[in-house]
Amino acid sequence: MNYINNVWKLYGIRFFHNLIPAYVIERLFWEQRGMTIPMVVYTELIYAVTVVLLEIPSGIIADKWGRKRMMILNAFFSCCEFLILLYATKFWHFAAAVLLAGIGRSACSGAENALLYDSLLVSGKEQLFEKYLGRLNAWDFAAAIIAALSGSVMASWWGYELNYWLSSVGMFVSLCFSLLLVEPKVRSNRDDTPIPIRDYVTASFKFFRNNLDVCLVLLSGMIVGAAVNFIDEFWQLYISRIGIPVFYFGLFSAGLSLLRLPGNMLAYKIKDRIRYRVLISGVFLIIAVGLLYISTVKGYSSLVVLFLICIVSGLIDPLAAGYLHHRIDSSMRATIDSFQSLGLRAVVIIIGLGFGFFSSRWDIFGGYGFIACICILFLIYFLRSSRSVIE
Repeated sequence: MNYINNVWKLYGIRFFHNLIPAYVIERLFWEQRGMTIPMVVYTELIYAVTVVLLEIPSGIIADKWGRKRMMILNAFFSCCEFLILLYATKFWHFAAAVLLAGIGRSACSGAENALLYDSLLVSGKEQLFEKYLGRLNAWDFAAAIIAALSGSVMASWWGYELNYWLSSVGMFVSLCFSLLLVEPKVRSNRDDTPIPIRDYVTASFKFFRNNLDVCLVLLSGMIVGAAVNFIDEFWQLYISRIGIPVFYFGLFSAGLSLLRLPGNMLAYKIKDRIRYRVLISGVFLIIAVGLLYISTVKGYSSLVVLFLICIVSGLIDPLAAGYLHHRIDSSMRATIDSFQSLGLRAVVIIIGLGFGFFSSRWDIFGGYGFIACICILFLIYFLRSSRSVIE
């Protein structure tokens, strides 16, 4: 069976799952339906707690009972989420939708990368994992760009509900692609004896304890991911502080996504020409200096630096995920990948506490200065610790 077809189906799933014009006006739509800011915060907490609690169990389930099933579950719950939101008028309606979104996100976490790698493995193309993962991420950004540019126009011309209906249609198409996936049959390095559920967690911790190089690469990916997360969340405040009119916000949002495409698309080629240690160190140096610059220089030149940060950050996700998956066994692929996702959320929370503290004292510029310091400290630690373990 030609399992490489799974890759094209995953492209379709990612594209339509992220073609969500509803996100452009999500908070306005919720406010129109009676949601206050505290209520929105409560739903965010529900989502975060759900994902954290289910991240590892969902990875274990994916390894034991199939990654395709978890992908279908994610797509199905996403359809239900948007259908509920279309008719939501009370807090518990929104809470139920967010709960389903959290369950679906957890189900997909780990399962998607595991299915992609194993599909390539049985096709003899596992060394191209970074290439296909980068292209998969590119479909994310392409969908986000289209949604960003079209969502606001449609909302202003035809109202908010149309965006949600179109998003629901996109989720349904994503579900159809999920149903077409084929579960790869992979020979594991382990014997065929079923692994008890509790042993998945023990084996995962043992794997990370015995592979310092993997931990360092994954931690670098987590810190870069957290830094980019705060750029994505607060760039509106930043560019408004330096005097950019709201009229240009849509173009700026699309630009942030577009500039991450080259890194994702070319990471698989760059890793063959530049050693991991040098490449990761260079990315961190650019991001650290860039964040320090935008936190101190409050002018239009900071926009160029912000774009540069987005360009180099696009390299890290395919590199970190590939470095991990080339070194783990298929019997635990989704579980260990879920640990990576959980680690990212933990790093976002930890850095977020400092970001909030320094932003409250020195505005958004202080928050980005704090993340710059974190990146500099990690770069020093990475250079010292990776000297003998990463090429």
